[in-house]
This record gives sequence, C-alpha cells and structure tokens, in this order.
Amino acid sequence: MEIAFVTPRGAMSPPPSALELLNHELRHVVGGDDVGKLAPEASLVMVDARTDLVAARTACLVVHGSGTDWPILLLVPASGLSVVGLDWQIDDFVLEDAGPAEFEARIRFLLQVQPANKTLSVGPVVIDEDAYLATVGGQPLDLTYTEFELLKYLVAHPGRVLTREQLLSEVWGYDYYGGARTVDVHIRRLRAKLGPEYDAWISTVRNVGYRFGANR
Repeated sequence: MEIAFVTPRGAMSPPPSALELLNHELRHVVGGDDVGKLAPEASLVMVDARTDLVAARTACLVVHGSGTDWPILLLVPASGLSVVGLDWQIDDFVLEDAGPAEFEARIRFLLQVQPANKTLSVGPVVIDEDAYLATVGGQPLDLTYTEFELLKYLVAHPGRVLTREQLLSEVWGYDYYGGARTVDVHIRRLRAKLGPEYDAWISTVRNVGYRFGANR
C-alpha cells in the first residue's frame, strides 16, 4: 500500500523508523499542494506535525480541500495534542513515538472505516461537505471558508446553546488570537446571507452565545 507522507514546507523530517519497518511504500510530498499528482496511487495521507504545528494544520486543510477522499492521519508529538481540534480536518492521529503495531493498527482502521454521510440538514439548511456547498430553501449560499465552517458547526449541533468561546475553539481553532467579537460579526454575516425568511434559524442566547434551529 502507498502512503503519501506530507511534510510542511521548511519542516522536512525523515519518517519515523517504526513506520519504515512496515510493508508500505512511502511517497514524500511537501506542503500537500500536489498530493494528488505526486501520489496518485496513495490509499492514505499522513501529515507530519512533529516540527511545525501551524504549518501542519495548513497542510491538513490543503489536503482536505484538494478534492480527494483519502483519510488523513496526523503524526503528532504528545505536546501538540492540546492544539489539535476538529478544525484540522483529520480523521485520526498517531503519536510520534508509537511502535510499528500501533502505526499499522491506525492505518488499517482508517482504511476499513466506511465513508460517513457527509450531508447535514436541519430545516431549510443543507450542508454538503463533499461538494463544500451550503443551501437554504434549495438556494446555494455564497459563503467564505469560515462562514461555511461556522454554519456547518451550528447545523451539526441543532438546539444546543453554543458559547462564543466554544465556537472560537471549534471553528477558528486554538491558535486563533481574535476575541469573541469575531463570532458576532460572522453570525451577522451568516444571518444576512440566509435572508429575512431564514435568519431566525440562528437565535441569540443573551450573554451566552447562539443556538441553531431552536423554536422553529
């Protein structure tokens, strides 16, 4: 089996010795931009986060947005786990000091997992993750990347009160240094794009945060 081993630009390190002991072909790709061209026969993408977490997150997003459906396995040091979140768009992670058996188990698990349904819908809003498309009342929405991720997170948690801090953590990530005001600005933009017929699907919970689909 071929694995695309992606290292961030300027952070090239050799693959872990435990991984090289396995009977897999490693195809090295820098940055992730050309992963589809450089490793067309790959079954899985492993992103190296051992030396540069910020660049590794960018590489994960690049691979995720490349139009491929390969599982993404993050190779990460234990010290980096505190900053890894859903916004990295990975399918699983493995610690850098794992042994050959754990590497093989993680790889085998990802390749055996059936693709999940990547369409979310609540009321008039439908999120198609594969097509990276959001619609309301059957009409496509022109959203920025962050607006799409924010709406997707809201739709994935209907009826739940989500604090501004929680939204910042899950949508923007732990490495984002902006304040909670950023959430309010993006919520206003989302409501404007949903239009007057549907903007009430995002309700404000005073002094707490926001809720999607409540009382609808």
